Amino acid sequence: MATARTWGRVSRWPGTAAFPPNRKRKVHPVTARAEWKAHWGVPLAAALGYATSVIHIYGLGVYIEPISESFGWSRATTTFGMTIATLIQAVFGVPIGMLVDKVGPRILGIIGIPLTCAAFTLLGTASGSAWQWYALWTLMALATLPVQATVWTAAVASRFARSRGLAFAITLCGASVAAALFPWLGARLIAAYGWQSAMAWQGLAWMALAWPVILVLFRTGRTPPPAKDDAPASRTPAPEGVSFLEGLRSPVYLRLLVASLLFTFTVLALVVHFVPILTDAGLPPARAAALASLIGLFSIAGRLGTGLLLDRFPAAYVGAAIFLLPVASGLILLGAGAQGAVPVAVLIGLTLGAEVDVIVYLATRHFGLKAFGALYGGLLVALSVGTALGPLAASAVYDRTGGYDMFLLTTLVLMVAASLALFSLPRPAFGHE
Repeated sequence: MATARTWGRVSRWPGTAAFPPNRKRKVHPVTARAEWKAHWGVPLAAALGYATSVIHIYGLGVYIEPISESFGWSRATTTFGMTIATLIQAVFGVPIGMLVDKVGPRILGIIGIPLTCAAFTLLGTASGSAWQWYALWTLMALATLPVQATVWTAAVASRFARSRGLAFAITLCGASVAAALFPWLGARLIAAYGWQSAMAWQGLAWMALAWPVILVLFRTGRTPPPAKDDAPASRTPAPEGVSFLEGLRSPVYLRLLVASLLFTFTVLALVVHFVPILTDAGLPPARAAALASLIGLFSIAGRLGTGLLLDRFPAAYVGAAIFLLPVASGLILLGAGAQGAVPVAVLIGLTLGAEVDVIVYLATRHFGLKAFGALYGGLLVALSVGTALGPLAASAVYDRTGGYDMFLLTTLVLMVAASLALFSLPRPAFGHE
């Protein structure tokens, strides 16, 4: 009788084991180098996707003044559109995360990139009606749902374990590129074509750059299903972690929610209003936009540096220290104004380069990957609410007081609280610290 040859190779006969029943297959740990060799394109493509998801946030700053002047709007009216968009994103944060867990991130990313860029171009069709402006931002919000951060980070988390911090850092550098490029690009397009045509050109140009790369390199699917007891040993095991409801009930999750909310409320407001703060202090718009680009450039350094630190030191302590940098930024702006613009841009950039990296890394280490999409979707709700309310609150403070000092004082208190929320976290349950 013919027998199946199975030692050292996969069986050719159905129903036979791939390895001798009395011997266990030796499993070699995957190295960081092996992860990058196999999946190097995923973080690079995800970085472009993540940059697309924030085009309406980091790209808005240089448009605030010309839009407000064109229609006679207050800055609160102009920025309220972004508030609408981010609140809608917050509502759908958990459902999108569950969808990522179910169907995988690739199809969502491919659909979402052209939708997001098209919606950004439509913002340039504003006619002066506040209600039309808010309707356009509602479309913007719906278009960005398939490109939320959950899509890109879930793909990277499923492919990287030993080098997850650095992989996240490279992915989230997409926002750093956005913060550096979009103000610079927007200012030049506005000067050449006016703000309405500039929005159209910016959206179309970015889609032409990002979409082909994502089509080619963003080739990752959902995590394979768990192997059955009688399946070959080579099957990929189910991801470990807690369930969605278990994570929601955890005090750790509450602290991550608080830190996420307070961070984006303050720092995203500083980013969006950085150009108006400097122009109010007397700097020309082009000079202010150039300084704003420093935020993006230094956020790249912040993300890469943070990624390396997260792979080597306790993530809670790394995050707690980084979350104190905006305190120094607020003190400099209050004391020196525009004269301190360069160090403020550097500090904001370093912090901006770390926030989501820290939160998403801590989420994977404390809760695992079993329900990562849904749990991170919940954290994205807090990030979105902070993004929605922070710039609006800064606009309201300006409209009421004629300056930003009161908001800067608030920044000091909130960022200290966010730092303490991270510092108090226990040791993680999954992975190493």
